[in-house]
Amino acid sequence: MQFPKKYGFAAAALLLFCGCGKKEEAAYIQTIFIMGTPAHIKVFGAGEAEGRKLADAVFKEWKRIGDEYSFTEPYSYTSYLNEKAYGEWVRVDEELLKLLIQAGNYHKMTDGAFDVTFAPLWPIWQEAAASKKMPAKEDIAAALAGIGFEYVQVDPAKKMVRFTRPVRINLGGLLRSYALERGRAVIRRTMADKYPVELKIGGNLLAYGRRDWSYAVPDPFHEDAFLGRLYFGEGVVMCSSGRERFVQIEGKLYSHILDLKTGYPLPDFSNLIVYFTGAGNEEYIPSAVLAVMGKEKAFALLDRIKGSAALWVDGSGNVSPFLREGGSVRWEKTRKLF
Repeated sequence: MQFPKKYGFAAAALLLFCGCGKKEEAAYIQTIFIMGTPAHIKVFGAGEAEGRKLADAVFKEWKRIGDEYSFTEPYSYTSYLNEKAYGEWVRVDEELLKLLIQAGNYHKMTDGAFDVTFAPLWPIWQEAAASKKMPAKEDIAAALAGIGFEYVQVDPAKKMVRFTRPVRINLGGLLRSYALERGRAVIRRTMADKYPVELKIGGNLLAYGRRDWSYAVPDPFHEDAFLGRLYFGEGVVMCSSGRERFVQIEGKLYSHILDLKTGYPLPDFSNLIVYFTGAGNEEYIPSAVLAVMGKEKAFALLDRIKGSAALWVDGSGNVSPFLREGGSVRWEKTRKLF
């Protein structure tokens, strides 16, 4: 769960030179604020016309996803399902069906710690963040009683969904990883392999094309400082948190990610950064899904995914890397951006 910002859409474009290592490289850059977070696209080596064409296509797709599956948008598919599905079968399209099946798979994978029916907990922790006071235990218990993906029935064959209790789904924890998946499809359709492209939405990044890619991991406790940099080939980096995502309550910092089995923030946790190779058409597992599993279980799962790597950052800022011996991903500690 994330404490949300108001959804907005604004874009700007420019052509500039960005420093990447020792070599300066021309890149078309366009930025946006979408799904409650800053996002950008960089098209390396492209002129303004081609770069803008791709950026407009990607951002149009991202805006569609945000509009159609927003929890707060009253006319979204999500809102329609939440209004109609209690006690009644509702037909859904292939895309929403896919997202709901993913949500069910992640619920099982985490033994219920990741659950898209977390809506009753949302206002409780929003109030806690605003008042800087811990919620009452009885309020947490009451909210948990109204949560449970087991009350969401999905019939893939008939493309129908029904709620057996009056739960509400919020797909926000899946949409940014899905946006990268769809962004990659737009790149392939629009430009194929003509230029290397970087898509970034929040802390999540898609690195498309042959290039030396890297990802700066921010220090969760010191502004303008970094824990280090991850170096990799083409692929996706999923980030579950960051310094701006902490919530301070009664003088203590808490992660914004909730364990839906307990209703409380993950203990002793700052961030999880996960890399997935871009070799195929694989699904990108959101790092929040892996985070609620705990470090050992998350690393054990990643060990079965070829080419993956990860960095677990605990509540004190200590980094535990999961890197394969002889693998292509490299981790370098540094407090500087470049």
